[in-house]
Order: sequence, then C-alpha cells, then structure tokens
Amino acid sequence: MTVASLTEASSALPKVLIIGDSISQGYTPHLTALLDGKAEVTRIPENGESSSNGVEQLDAWLGSTRWDVISFNFGLWDVCYRNAALPDGNDLDKAHGVISVSPEQYRRNLEAIVRRLERTHAHLIWENTTVIPEGDPGRKPQDAITYNRIAKEVMQAHGIAVVDLYGLTAGFGPELFKRPHNVHYSDAGYRDIAADVARAVEAALPRTSEHR
Repeated sequence: MTVASLTEASSALPKVLIIGDSISQGYTPHLTALLDGKAEVTRIPENGESSSNGVEQLDAWLGSTRWDVISFNFGLWDVCYRNAALPDGNDLDKAHGVISVSPEQYRRNLEAIVRRLERTHAHLIWENTTVIPEGDPGRKPQDAITYNRIAKEVMQAHGIAVVDLYGLTAGFGPELFKRPHNVHYSDAGYRDIAADVARAVEAALPRTSEHR
C-alpha cells in the first residue's frame, strides 16, 4: 500500500490521518506497510512544522474525510532557536537565536488543536517529541523534555493517549540516527519508530473500525 494523498482516502478500511513534521514523513511509509490490510494511512501532504502552523492549517489538513484515528505531533519546530540576522533557511542558532514558540504559546496552541480534533470524533493519539541529540545547532536537548511535559498535561486533561517516542529514541544508538547531532533517523530508526506508532494505532482500530 502506498501513502495516500488527502483526496484518496476512500477505501472501506478504517482511515488514519498522520499529522506531524519530518519525523512523521520518515516513518509513515513503514507505518503504512505495517498497517497494510488493517487501515488506510494518509499523511498530511507537507511538513506540519510548528504548533502555530498547525493551528492555521488544521482545517485544510482534515479536509472532508471522516477520520477514524488521528495521530499527531508538534514540537521539534516549536523548540527551534532562530536568529533573524542569519540567512533565512539557515538561521538555526541556539546560542543567539529566539525560540520559535514559547512554552506558554505551545500550551495554548495544543489546546486549540486538540479542541478542533475532538470535533472530528476520531480516536486521537499524541506522539510526543523525539529526543534532541547533544550538539544540534538550533535546539537544546532539555527543551524536548519541557515541551513533552506540557503536551502530556494537555493530553491527560483531554484523555488522549500518548506514545512515548522520546523514551524510545533516547535509547537509540548512533547507527539509528541519520548523522551525528541531528534529529533525523536512519531507515532502521524510522522502522523502530513506526513499530511503536503502529501498535498504538492498531489498538485504536477495533473501536473505530465499526464506523461511526
């Protein structure tokens, strides 16, 4: 099964939407293969970037499809420190930059996103933010922990399950990363991440596959 576009979610299988940044871009093909014959997996057609972007784009991403399961994450773009004095596109600077989304705004954004997603009546799954390796040029490792704590509080308040991708990737060896000091993963790393996401999605399918 190939990853469907937002306009192709039309099979009789339960429909799963993946919302996220480049990490979800990396694991979605493996997730799709793991759920082949069990669910139709669709990922948003772009990098979801920060939670602020998510608030703006959510209606377009949801479209008119009646989703059974929605798996979502925002975080790595939120904790990027950017320096406006540097060239756009190469402005990551954790020493002199400003964080993209403050902790307070992150909480407000997640609340707004969750309230909108709840209106879909889909089963919601939050994937927490993966580990930030030491030496990343635009992110501080501790921020992933801080922002994951905020997200956990929001999700618990709304009764939303959390998949601990931070805990998983914090245990990864260097061979599972794309390169040193980088938040992205090798193909084997994305396979391991997809396995955890697939377990959470598959656990949600028996309730949702009866179709509302």
